[in-house]
Amino acid sequence: MRNGNTKKLKRISEGTLLVTVDMGKVKHTGYYRFPDGAEGKIFEFSNSRHGFENMWQRVCDAKRSHNLTEVVVGFESTGPYAEPLLHFLRKHNVRLVQVNPFHTKRLKELQGNSPSKTDQKDPKVIADIIELGHALTVIIPEGTVAELRRLTQARERSIQRKSMLMSQLQDLVFLIFPEFMPVMKDITIKSTQHLLKHYPKPQDVVETGVKLLTQILKKVSRGRLGKERSEALYQVAEASIGLREGQASIVLEIKEIVSAIESIERFVKELEKHMSKHLKDVPYSRFILSLKGIGEITAAGLIGEMGDFKKFSTISEVIKHAGLDLFEISSGKHKGTRRISKRGRPLLRKLLFFASINVVRKGGILHEQYLQHLDKGMPKIKALIAISRKLLSIIFALVRDHNMYMNSYSKLQQLKEAA
Repeated sequence: MRNGNTKKLKRISEGTLLVTVDMGKVKHTGYYRFPDGAEGKIFEFSNSRHGFENMWQRVCDAKRSHNLTEVVVGFESTGPYAEPLLHFLRKHNVRLVQVNPFHTKRLKELQGNSPSKTDQKDPKVIADIIELGHALTVIIPEGTVAELRRLTQARERSIQRKSMLMSQLQDLVFLIFPEFMPVMKDITIKSTQHLLKHYPKPQDVVETGVKLLTQILKKVSRGRLGKERSEALYQVAEASIGLREGQASIVLEIKEIVSAIESIERFVKELEKHMSKHLKDVPYSRFILSLKGIGEITAAGLIGEMGDFKKFSTISEVIKHAGLDLFEISSGKHKGTRRISKRGRPLLRKLLFFASINVVRKGGILHEQYLQHLDKGMPKIKALIAISRKLLSIIFALVRDHNMYMNSYSKLQQLKEAA
């Protein structure tokens, strides 16, 4: 689970048992510390129900032995290996917190003046970080929001696979028909993929002829491509310098890749259909959709990646969760450049960035503010990041206040704050 956090845990109370876990694929390493500084023996437990129950029994025994009232379980932000344990612990009376791996790495070097990583060392380091007040409580998405997060992440992985296959496809096409792409220009369109699947070789194009090729292109492209493109493709096919040796094997792979891309596209459409369906079950989604430039898929992705806007209490928490909080490194007379931390959820930032491109278009809700950033000399990318921060703040305010967006919303907010 990565960066699913809200409020900072400022301190461990005198009645709290601090438990930390170093997560692993097959087994986890546990450790606990009492309020007086006394430590329990480091122990290992399997990533299974039996292992979890043994771990929990050990924690309960330690809590009773010192008459403690609360259990805080901390772990390092990690991948999927932590999630089964977190869902198990969520059903018990514990507070879940997590620490940034960057902090763990830094503090680890202070212990024994060594950067070495060991299962015996890591849980203690995590406990030290929590006691220093650098832990964040965890939000575990539930119900519809959990579905939206999984669907959003599945869609992103599918898009990444498609992008990788597109790159491979272009490389293979260049080997046997290097003149193809300069004529067709865009490998992502249906017309290009249709030709590669059925007429990948220069010989195929020549044998098909201009007349039939024109008919095929007109049909597949719905009239956008026709005789001019067919003639251009035919001419380069006649004089192609593409490889002939091993050509059949390359063609076999090209057809397989095109089929795989088509399969991914169908799957993405299916995912998006489910995202739209689940979005309707989130009552406050209509407030987000009232923003011109944000569609159902983007709104579903934002809610899924946030883990439910309702569980955040301030805009600063939301901004930090996205990794859009600002920092600078300055020393003496040197004034550092302000940058975003990027320590939040990367997919959330990506969704906001592309949404920002929509809202800064002419007539968009943040077009004027974007132009103001550019007039101040801000580079376009930085201006879009600033718009991402602003857009996230607006979304949070709409959800918090149960309001639909209107063009004068920001002015009303300013008047309300002034009052």
